[in-house]
Amino acid sequence: MKKLLLPILLASATTIVSCQGKGKPSEPSAKEEKPNTDYKPAFEGQTRIKPVKTTTAFNVEVLTKDLGKPWGIINLPDGKFLITEKTGFMNVVSADGKQISKIEGFPKVDSKGQGGMLDVALDPDFKSNNIIYFCYSEPYSGGNHTAVAKGKLSADMKNISDVKVIFRATPTYDGDKHYGSRLVFDKDGNLFVSTGERSDKETRVYAQKTDNYLGKILKITKDGKPAPGNPFIGKDGYKPEIYAFGIRSPQGLALDEKGQLWDIEMGPRGGDEINLIQPGKNYGWGDVTYGIEYNGEKINNGTTQKAGTEQPVYYWDPVVSPSGVTFYTGNIDEWKNNLFIACLSGQHINRIVLKDNKVVGEERLLLDQKERFRDVLSGMDGNLYGVTDSGKLYKISKK
Repeated sequence: MKKLLLPILLASATTIVSCQGKGKPSEPSAKEEKPNTDYKPAFEGQTRIKPVKTTTAFNVEVLTKDLGKPWGIINLPDGKFLITEKTGFMNVVSADGKQISKIEGFPKVDSKGQGGMLDVALDPDFKSNNIIYFCYSEPYSGGNHTAVAKGKLSADMKNISDVKVIFRATPTYDGDKHYGSRLVFDKDGNLFVSTGERSDKETRVYAQKTDNYLGKILKITKDGKPAPGNPFIGKDGYKPEIYAFGIRSPQGLALDEKGQLWDIEMGPRGGDEINLIQPGKNYGWGDVTYGIEYNGEKINNGTTQKAGTEQPVYYWDPVVSPSGVTFYTGNIDEWKNNLFIACLSGQHINRIVLKDNKVVGEERLLLDQKERFRDVLSGMDGNLYGVTDSGKLYKISKK
């Protein structure tokens, strides 16, 4: 019963030319897909929005196929990539994908199931201190939990030292799913952390409880303390690190140009969500959902709306299994400030067009690649990048 508790590699680039706007459509209409439920949305445009299509021609390249099991990707200041590897380490990858070097010295991870080395973020003062923050599933007392740690990269980017765990999302649980977890620094240098509710029915209830860290959006300082201004500081029955709660499996977290926080999370069978996260709000899981259990049973008698809980800005039924996300800041004008989502079971990169915090269009890109996209990055060079469960690094650039 479960209880609480490489040396340098060379890779040749392969170019795949995409003819968006001139060839076959990039996506089938979501309206044509058979839903898993007969639930009705709370408002028009909350699901099955009209498809849009990119008119700008762009190139698609596979820069390398040798990333193993990548999970998170970010840019380093010099244009290289820092990419986490699920089995417990990170790679530094050159901008062209041809050189991959392993960073040693990370703590042990529990990589079974959905666990392992997860996301990474640079300290806002990285250029002067070389410190990175990372989250992983930490084996602990017969179970595991999501842990957030920091450490200093060596000048040659081959080792990490002074590693310190600054936060643990307890309670510890003997499971292998729904760890979260993404890391995003805000403009004040505080860190947003997303945590899952560990999937099983016995832990699902923790998403609605506020005396624990499961199924939450957290906000902490660089030292792992509650961030100043958090909504529940000093309130009985609430962990002071909690920023929002009622979260299921949050594998995407990003700030838009206005500094607003967006959470993308996997639903059960149906009910993947895009949420605009506000401090102190309850996002409903497991009292409210537009999905059903994997065996077809309704969740909480099919409740999709409930007083005191927030509605998702958008949801998918059937699911696309969203993972990492990014707001586009690159060279393709019609993509500016669009939300791009790496999709796993959907096997595509999802483009979401937002207007006044509402979804007004959706596009499914790279469906022809038939890849499980794990994370996406709006790169510092103006291009879009994506990593896949098969170990590929994609570059999408304007022609």
